Amino acid sequence: MPNSSLNRLYGRKIKTPEELRTILGPMPREKRAIMCHGVFDVVHPGHIRHLAYAKGKADILITSITADAHITKGLHRPHVPQDLRALNLAALEMVDYVVVDINATPLANLKLIQPDLFAKGYEYTTTGMRPKTEEEAEAVRAYGGEIVFTPGDIVYSSSKLIELEAPKLRFEKLQIIMERKGISFEDLRRAINALSAYRVHVVGDTIVDSYTNCVMIGGQTKTPTLSVLFESKTDYAGGAAIVAKHCRAAGADVSFCTVLGDDAYAEFVVNDLQQAGVSVSVVTERGRPTVNKNAIVVGGYRLLKVDTLDNNSITDAMCNKMTDTVRNSGADAVIYADFRHGIFNRRTIPDFIEAIPANAYRVADSQVASRWGNITEFRGFDLITPNEREARFALADQDSGIRPLASAIFDEAQCKLLILKLGQRGVLVCQSTDHESLDSFFVLDSFVENLVDPVGAGDALLAYSTLAMLATKDPTQATIIGLLAAACECECDGNAPIAPKQILKKLDAVEKQTNYV
Repeated sequence: MPNSSLNRLYGRKIKTPEELRTILGPMPREKRAIMCHGVFDVVHPGHIRHLAYAKGKADILITSITADAHITKGLHRPHVPQDLRALNLAALEMVDYVVVDINATPLANLKLIQPDLFAKGYEYTTTGMRPKTEEEAEAVRAYGGEIVFTPGDIVYSSSKLIELEAPKLRFEKLQIIMERKGISFEDLRRAINALSAYRVHVVGDTIVDSYTNCVMIGGQTKTPTLSVLFESKTDYAGGAAIVAKHCRAAGADVSFCTVLGDDAYAEFVVNDLQQAGVSVSVVTERGRPTVNKNAIVVGGYRLLKVDTLDNNSITDAMCNKMTDTVRNSGADAVIYADFRHGIFNRRTIPDFIEAIPANAYRVADSQVASRWGNITEFRGFDLITPNEREARFALADQDSGIRPLASAIFDEAQCKLLILKLGQRGVLVCQSTDHESLDSFFVLDSFVENLVDPVGAGDALLAYSTLAMLATKDPTQATIIGLLAAACECECDGNAPIAPKQILKKLDAVEKQTNYV
């Protein structure tokens, strides 16, 4: 049954704490109410037995679920977002009402709603009442309620069930966030077709991505040396250059400024971008090679990558030339695509930020696959798109869960919109400093069906999310369109620009799948 049908049939059961207080009225009541509280990430037979027992003790069964922001079990929990968890429980006949608790503990809601009974699982009494449970019991007794414990004849663990295989809910998550925000697939199509109306200026490190395809011959007998036979070599203009090409493929008017060496790769990059319709401004430094990352591919596997580069900082004179292109760009959006190969650093970033025209949409991405970088140096930007590793590096935080990590990087960067890339798990989007609010963030999974080559997926997301924000001013639509572009990039070989027709085709497939959910 589609989530839209679930919401239409059972959404009426989902209430705020204040609504439940009004519905129940003060104690004593003619109809007794019992409340159960938990995460309910995956509803299993143990949950059903717990809820059924609780329903047998009262007339009205309320299930309270912990909001996503306060779930700390596992780095990437919950797998099922709070809206969908609430609907799952509301669809159960025995459940009368569901409430999403925005607090870390149920204490505040217990004091406000004042259920006659509060049900806990038997496991909370196995070694005596735990301190947190005792605190809950005191809160319930204070208003005249009672705490009860359900039988523990069979105990299941959501965490252990999830460890066997994480739930696959990409289309359910999409459907529920689209419904919550009032977005249709036609809205997305209109947005994709409106991306050509804007002017974008891209600044950043160009990387020539090379794929050298070989066949394995064997190895030396005296030394551990592999021997391969050269077959072919293909070069792609990558790094910041592919961000510019994505924007141009979408139909935008694109200008691009970068640093190149005085070599054949520089000529290749300029010709490639000009053929794509990108206006190119190059700052050339003799003695600095154009960055080249050459992957030696054998039988579809990357056997080795050979990098040719110079990561020394650009000079003040070079920085001035580049910032002048930003000031004079007249762009609707300025994108800084930072790969830490000499353009952006602590000395130059303040000058680049100061150069952005007052009304331009400001976007930054700082990738640290093989370098050190810090996305929070681009403070106050409209959109930033770090991945999990880059966020952890910027905050020196390797332990926090994804939700606290996203909240911390959002606050530290003082950005307006954060799209935190989670690889094959999709993205977490943070859009408000009120991290307790249920609308402050949302999670969407990747739309990749047939992974061929993940290189460049983040660049596609960066370009298309930027253009979609210009077109719609809507973070949800921008994220969905960016994820569709990233999926298209992952499903083709090589770092090539993605066109709107590819995204529209992908959207058609996603809509068809979503309608079957």
